[in-house]
Amino acid sequence: MCGIAGVFLKERTPERSILLDTFAVLRHRGPDDNGLHLSAQIGLAFTRLAIIDLDHGQQPLYSRDQSLCLIGNGEIYNYIELREQLVGKGYPFATQSDFEPLLCAYQEYGLDFLDRLEGMFAFALYDQRRNQLLLVRDRLGIKPLFISQTADGLYFGSELKALFALQRKRPSVNPVGLAQYLQSGFAATDATLCNGIERLLPGEAMLIESDGRSRRWRYWSPQTIQPVAIRFEEAAEQFTALMTDVMRKHLRSDLPFGLFLSGGIDSSILLALTKIAGAEPLRSYSIGFPGSDVFNELSDAQRIARHFGVEHVMLELDEQAIFERLPQMVWAADELIDDYAGLALSYLAERAAVDVKLVFAGDGGDEAFAGYSRYRKIYLQRWLKNLRWPGSGGFRTKPGFKPDEANTLFNQRLLQANAVWRQPFIASWQAAPATWSDLQRMQTVDIDTVLPDRYLVKTDRMTMAWGLEARVPLLDHRVIEFGLGLPDRLKIQGRQGKVFLRQWAERWLPADHVQLRKRGLSVPVDQWPSGTRLPRLERALLGNAGIQEWFVAAGVQHLIAEQGRQPSSKTRSKLLRLLQFAIWHRLFIEGDGVEPAQRMDPLDFLAAS
Repeated sequence: MCGIAGVFLKERTPERSILLDTFAVLRHRGPDDNGLHLSAQIGLAFTRLAIIDLDHGQQPLYSRDQSLCLIGNGEIYNYIELREQLVGKGYPFATQSDFEPLLCAYQEYGLDFLDRLEGMFAFALYDQRRNQLLLVRDRLGIKPLFISQTADGLYFGSELKALFALQRKRPSVNPVGLAQYLQSGFAATDATLCNGIERLLPGEAMLIESDGRSRRWRYWSPQTIQPVAIRFEEAAEQFTALMTDVMRKHLRSDLPFGLFLSGGIDSSILLALTKIAGAEPLRSYSIGFPGSDVFNELSDAQRIARHFGVEHVMLELDEQAIFERLPQMVWAADELIDDYAGLALSYLAERAAVDVKLVFAGDGGDEAFAGYSRYRKIYLQRWLKNLRWPGSGGFRTKPGFKPDEANTLFNQRLLQANAVWRQPFIASWQAAPATWSDLQRMQTVDIDTVLPDRYLVKTDRMTMAWGLEARVPLLDHRVIEFGLGLPDRLKIQGRQGKVFLRQWAERWLPADHVQLRKRGLSVPVDQWPSGTRLPRLERALLGNAGIQEWFVAAGVQHLIAEQGRQPSSKTRSKLLRLLQFAIWHRLFIEGDGVEPAQRMDPLDFLAAS
């Protein structure tokens, strides 16, 4: 796991000092080592978190004739199988690195080598003979990659912060990305909060020529998955074989590992599968908030840890500790996500990083096997929503700010951008084959949008901020293909979701545990914008340059007054989205992106000059 950054210019050699700047910016992603390649029009920078081939896995990696140069972030899980195939074709290897086989695979198979990769990755491969740069992101978007195309060339990096350093300028706000964040809690698909910077999409590759011309294509898309008519018994047999292979490959590491154990079915299954594979986490980790009114997962997690005989670490935090992690979380994410579980995950990652460099996490089970309650809304509800907000079958229609609220709060530029905030959800819904069920469409909309652009932003950034790699076996693309292709009846029955996965896991987990309803990680945020904090929040928001530029002061004051008069979770959510934007703006637009204190009252942070 690492951080990567680079520049491919049209007419000049990149400055070495600019590339060196990215080492400091991305050091949290790769504290163990760094590397640099600089030649002609290309500059590549790399920071390393050593997990595999600790002594010889440094990057950049080069082909034997030095014509190819590679930097990559993530893990290629089938690197051993790739290596064996390529050795059989006469290719030599200099390291045991999981990324070195990519160089030989590119030479042997051309661009078709992408279809042969299994893993979570973002990489840049420079072909000196053709003077071309290839950028690639894994199929599910587990690993990030941002790009910026300008008049003088292309810039890329693992985080937005890397592009700020490479371009040596402060970003400006993209109103479309801001509107998407305000309405859905995240900027979706290729949009970011910064003008001129976009994401490479999950399963997308980009080939850039020396003159700046480029082409982009999706080498994988969930819309190509074919539904399968299958009975549970046959599906269970196939899935057992699949997960045996997935876990065998995901467990490849030269270091011990830990496991985030929520007590839910997904992380419990991962713990069971590691034990079956003959491995065992050094420790499992969970977090809870005793004394608050949110669901406390500690007892369920501890029970499962005892069931499998694993040493378990429990973190207990209060509301103030969570509140004081907010500025650091915004900095670590460097994208805005309305997901306060990221605060808890940040503390978990900090604690786990004391013991290990590698953890397993249960992301992906709900998308693959239909675990979310939103998939079980009755058809009439979605039909009525589709009448009011057409295009996505009544799915992903609810705005964070209703039209009348947006009209009184957003300025004119933001209102114009607000008109298209639902477009990514509509496009994904309508891209599905006509024969698909609504359930498959809903799963795919989430796989295209909220999964990579919110949930995986949280998982990647909150762990990498502490130099910790998170592996997510349930997001192996073969697992997603398997789950999405299952018949609806094996995913939802009545009010029960994830039916197949629950039945499949009965052989290992306690019967009552398998039937637990889904309860996401909750953090105590309801009391944040209340009491004596409300006047402070009003001053902090109205005094923030970003709020002043994009919002109407009277609209902000109305939200504050409404929360003071009649507190509600809906108003609280709106105020916290504004608070996060204000912190982000202070960090990256007004400031120089320096990491804030790991614990600091966000209102004090905004009040500081």
